[in-house]
Amino acid sequence: MAGRGSILIIVENLPVPLDRRVWQEACALRDAGYSVAVICPRMRGFVAPEEVLEGIHIYRHWISDEAGGLVGFLGEYASALWGELCLAWKVWWRHRPRVIHLCNPPDLLFLVALPFRLLFGTRILYDVHDAWPEMFEAKFGRRGLLYWAVRIAERLTYASADAVLATNQSVRGIALARGGKRSEEVFVVRTAPKIAVQEALPDPSLRKGRKYLVGYVGVMGDADGVRYLVEAAGHLVHSMGRTDIQFLLMGTGPEHANLVALRDRLGLQGTVDLPGRVSNEFLFSALQTIDIGASCDPINPYNHHCTMNKVLEYMVFGKPQVLFDLEEGRYSAGDAAVYVSENSPIKLAEAIASLLDDTSARERMGRLALERFRTELNWDRSVESLLRAYGRLFGAHY
Repeated sequence: MAGRGSILIIVENLPVPLDRRVWQEACALRDAGYSVAVICPRMRGFVAPEEVLEGIHIYRHWISDEAGGLVGFLGEYASALWGELCLAWKVWWRHRPRVIHLCNPPDLLFLVALPFRLLFGTRILYDVHDAWPEMFEAKFGRRGLLYWAVRIAERLTYASADAVLATNQSVRGIALARGGKRSEEVFVVRTAPKIAVQEALPDPSLRKGRKYLVGYVGVMGDADGVRYLVEAAGHLVHSMGRTDIQFLLMGTGPEHANLVALRDRLGLQGTVDLPGRVSNEFLFSALQTIDIGASCDPINPYNHHCTMNKVLEYMVFGKPQVLFDLEEGRYSAGDAAVYVSENSPIKLAEAIASLLDDTSARERMGRLALERFRTELNWDRSVESLLRAYGRLFGAHY
């Protein structure tokens, strides 16, 4: 591989190009003159073992079913680590990467990178998508021996890393305090969608004849809170008598089938659409059509540290939104959202109804969302920080 240097990116929880953050990082590095290879899982329709897309070499490994409990959780990670290690050697012999870029979760990928660090001096960049110990506690609802094992894995990953990318200031604080990194080693690279909004056309048919359309886009796992939104829709219809609102919940994950069953038990088949994974064309058209977006990630220590992709995706389309009151959610959306102070489907329903009924507030929040995204949260700012991190790594290496 030619250019300024070669890079291997490893991501475990989503394939590329579906993982928009990783794909945007890979493309930005390619555009800056680096040669880029990515290792990721075969899943969600992206199953080619090898391919080259837009000049980026992609290698995909088999992975067990997505984690639905502790046994599944461990099985998923074990199968992924084995696949990643095998492919990392293949990438090494073909491309000789000088930096291995690790995207968590989990904080176990240092095990894949460490042999290359010890044998060849390969540098390691730790891209912290999620605070994994907080994520583990939120997923399983408890601490214990495995929680502390996760904390140790996190600490070892920080210790192995020559530089760290943090998605926001909260995560940067963890890297400095819990990870023991120096300030100059940590770079904030926010997740910001890069979408040609002007090419997306609204589709009124998505409203199913109703006045309002509420949208959700994202993963549907047991920690993502989509159940709150389905139950909120039930409260709006059955308790508040709102038959003028249609819901479109886009995305998939381990809880998708359970959410469909919940919708059906609540008699909401005609009110809540759950189409699963959708194409970008469908997604962008839907985001152009919705009146408000919903972000129902529950309030907990893990989510307080997360910058949710969906929050920014609603903003780039100039849409107001309703979300549970999370620290990083509030930082991202600012005055362009209504915040619900407790994890309650009833409170969520009331906030949705109130915002839909206030046209002037929705218009004002939509303008604020778009302005804040363009001036403070756009991807170009993150690219500058990403390239500074790589300039440090390659400058120090040579």
